[in-house]
Order: sequence, then C-alpha cells, then structure tokens
Amino acid sequence: MWLLGTARANLVFFPQPEDVPGGYAILSHTWGEEEDTFQKVKNLNIRSFLEFAENHGYKYAWIDTCCINKESSAELSEGINSMFRYYALSAICYVYLSDVKSSDTHPFDMWIAFRRSRWHTRGWTLQELIASRFVMFYSNEWICLGTKYELAERLEEATGISAAVLRFESSFTDATIATRISWAAHRKTTRPEDAAYSLFGLFGVNMPTLYGEGRNAFCRLLMEISKTSRDPSILLLGTRWYANNLGEIQSALRQNIPRNRTCRHLLPLQPFPNSRSFGFSPVLYDPGTCSQRERVEVRWYGCLSTLYYIDDHCSTTRMQTRRP
Repeated sequence: MWLLGTARANLVFFPQPEDVPGGYAILSHTWGEEEDTFQKVKNLNIRSFLEFAENHGYKYAWIDTCCINKESSAELSEGINSMFRYYALSAICYVYLSDVKSSDTHPFDMWIAFRRSRWHTRGWTLQELIASRFVMFYSNEWICLGTKYELAERLEEATGISAAVLRFESSFTDATIATRISWAAHRKTTRPEDAAYSLFGLFGVNMPTLYGEGRNAFCRLLMEISKTSRDPSILLLGTRWYANNLGEIQSALRQNIPRNRTCRHLLPLQPFPNSRSFGFSPVLYDPGTCSQRERVEVRWYGCLSTLYYIDDHCSTTRMQTRRP
C-alpha cells in the first residue's frame, strides 16, 4: 500500500499495512468538485491533514483518493479489494465534515447539520465508518465533535446502523445480508460500479473491478455473496408484493418479467432500502398453513437482473416472507 509521509508529503510504499512502524492515520472525507489524486500528491498539493496527523504523532497517513494510482488498473483493483482491511488496521480515522460548522452556531443546529452531512450519504464512507476501530469526527474548522463511540446514537439516527455495531459490541457480520445492504441503500457514488465495489469488505468478497460494467456490478456482487452464504435474507429486499397464496406470487412474477426472458426469480442492479426496519425477523411461509384472509408480505429483490430462478417445482418450495 502507498502511504503519505506526514513530514514531507512524500509517497512511501509498504507491502502490508502491518509493516507500517507506529501505525498510520486515515482521512475520511467528501470532496468538492475536484478531488485530490495520486498524481496531485506527488506535486505536494495537500498539506493540512498531513500536518494535523503529524501533530498527533503519526509519521504516515492514508487517503483513498490520493494513495491509489487510478491510472493503473491493477493498483486500483488491489486498492479497492484491500480498502476495508486498510481501515480496519489503521491506528485512527479522522472524519472531516466539510459541511458541519461548529463555531458561531447553536449546538442544536450543529447536530442537525451533523445528521444531514453529505458524509453520511456517500457510498465509500460506509466501510470507513464500520471498519475503523477508532474514529474521530471533526467540523470544517477541524474542531473535534467526538469519537465514533461517543456519537454512536447520533450516527445510528443518521445512518441506520445500530450503535452496538458502531461500538463493536456486536459484529457487523452478525447482521443479515439484507440489513447490511440496507445500510448502503440511500448512499450515492459517482460511478455506478462503486455502489457494489464499496461493499466488498462488508461481505468478505474479493472480485475484479470492471469499470464500464455499470449497475451489473451490483448483481455480480450478489452472485459472489451467494456462493459463500446461505443467508436467505438476500432475497428479502426490494419491491413489496402482497399475496394470499403462492399462485398470486407466481402471477406477479410473470407480470413483472420481460417477455423475452425466461427467468423467474430476479436480483437488483442497485441496493434497495429495507424501509428503515433494519434487522427484521423473517418467518417461514407455507401456503398450506395460511388462511384465505391472512395477507403475507413477500419482499422480492428487484425485477430486472437475473441470478436465481424458480421453476415449476416452486409450488413445493418453502419461501421466506415477512408478515406486515
């Protein structure tokens, strides 16, 4: 991995994050119209964060936009696949909130701005928030607002991620696949592929990055997840369909599948929200035990990209659903 020397802003290479003497600091931020890049760093165009980290005793620092050479497809793919690990092994992660002002502002207004910060809506910052063990939040004047541990409840309100996960009292891997994907549902990325690439670490997935594949990247991510996980919640997000029996489910599937396709069970091209009901408890649905008056809510995963299928044996398959 490439790191920045905080004293001279020089790029230094280390084979592994564990090899960095004294550890390293990480900057998590959202940029404006023009981001800092690997090439700009070589021209010494960034300083303020490095001086800040140096004053706190760190000789090395890492910034995703600066320490990955995006002109090399191999380095870019390696960096994206390793990024979650970089955050997890960092000594500290500084979160710079450029749209939160602490001075000359009423505390109530400041925390409203904190909750609405652009940082909470970006795709790449999700893994920075979850993976990093020690996180400190700063306003745009570099005034400390608190640590991730201290602000866990406010962060839960802003992101939907439970305070227990943010405080490492509960592992994020204990959350269902559907819940983890729902954390990313309202986040945005500049490139559509990054909506999938930014989730690699949350699911322990490694796969080639293919910029240009568009939203197919997310379907490819789900295919990789399905190879190692038997969590059925992967099928429980997306458009809500209400059905009294299995026949109505099959009818709805036929109506929502393009006529030129033969697949019957579809996965999405982008994350879908879980209606803010994070961590729901699904129940098994057996048409034979459901009365005519009971309505069961079946959550399907989108209706455009293909992965799994349900053939004629569907009538004998027990399906995961959730009661409304």
